Amino acid sequence: MRVATIDIGTNTTLLLVAECDSDGTLFPILERATITRLGQGVDRHRRLAPEAIARTVASLDEFAALVTKAGVDRVAVVGTSAMRDAAGGESLRAHVRSSFGVDAQVLSGQEEARLTFRGALSGLSLGHRSTEIAVFDIGGGSTEVVVGQMSGPGPLLRFAESFDIGSVRLTERFVAHDPPSAVELDAIKRFAVDTFRGVPALEPGATSVGVAGTVTTLAAVGLGLVPYDGARAHGSVLGRGEIRATVDRLAALDLASRRNVPGMEPKRADVIVAGGIVALALLERWNAPALVVSDRGVRWGLAEELVLGPARPD
Repeated sequence: MRVATIDIGTNTTLLLVAECDSDGTLFPILERATITRLGQGVDRHRRLAPEAIARTVASLDEFAALVTKAGVDRVAVVGTSAMRDAAGGESLRAHVRSSFGVDAQVLSGQEEARLTFRGALSGLSLGHRSTEIAVFDIGGGSTEVVVGQMSGPGPLLRFAESFDIGSVRLTERFVAHDPPSAVELDAIKRFAVDTFRGVPALEPGATSVGVAGTVTTLAAVGLGLVPYDGARAHGSVLGRGEIRATVDRLAALDLASRRNVPGMEPKRADVIVAGGIVALALLERWNAPALVVSDRGVRWGLAEELVLGPARPD
C-alpha cells in the first residue's frame, strides 16, 4: 500500500509519500517541506492572512501534482495550530478538498500530540520498550509534549498536551530588535519556563526526543549538514550544552548573518532562536542532558494510521 500524508503547520507544510512492506514497516518514497508561514500574524489577529493562505495554496498545488504522479492508494491532510486558532481558513479547506479529494482534518492538540509521538519514534532505535520516552514537537504556533512508552502497535501515554507556544508565535510576541535584546531573550525564556511548569518530571533513564524544524535545524547547524540530510539528522544526539551554545551564538547574530550560518534554513532564521529557547526550557525542566533528533512527526504517525489503523486508546 502506498499512502500520502500532508501536515499543514503554522510555519511549514510537509508532504510524505510512503509505502508499506509485507511486515507493516513504512519506508519513504518522497518527502517535501516548504516554509509557508501560515501562522503569520495569527497570534495578534486570530485570522489567517491572505498572503499566508496564498503561499500555502501554492505549496499544496505542488504537492497535489506529486501525489498524483506517485499513484497513492490513500491520502490524508491535517492542519495544526494555525488552523485551530485562526478564522479565515474556509478557502484553504476548500482547496484541499478540490486538490486531494479529502477534507482537511484540523487536529485537536491531543490528536496532534498522539500523532507526533507515534511518528517521531518511527525509524528510531531507543532501547527497551519499557523505557519512558518524552517527545516534544516545537512548531510555529504550538508545542506538543508527550510522555509515554511504545507498546505493541501503538503508544501508551501518561501525558499528552499541546501548548500555545511556538517559534513564530514567540518571535512575533516578544522580539522587536535585530539581533534580539537580552531583555527580549529573557522574556521568551521566562514565558517558556512558566508555560511548562505543569509538564511532569521524567522517570530515571528516560529518553528525550525532539521533533520538527527547530530541532532539525539546530542539528543541521551543529553537524554542519550542508545541504540538509534528514537521514543523518534522524537519530543524532544533541547535548543540552551544545544546544545552548548554538542558540547563544545564533542569538548574537543579526538576521542577515544568521541566514548565512552553515546548516541554517534561511526562511527559519528569524524564528530559530525562540524555538531553541523553548527546547532548552523543556530539557531543563526534565534535567535531561541531551535529546535524540527525530526528522519525523505528525505526517509519519498519520501514515502509520492510514496503513495500520489508529492505535488502541492508552
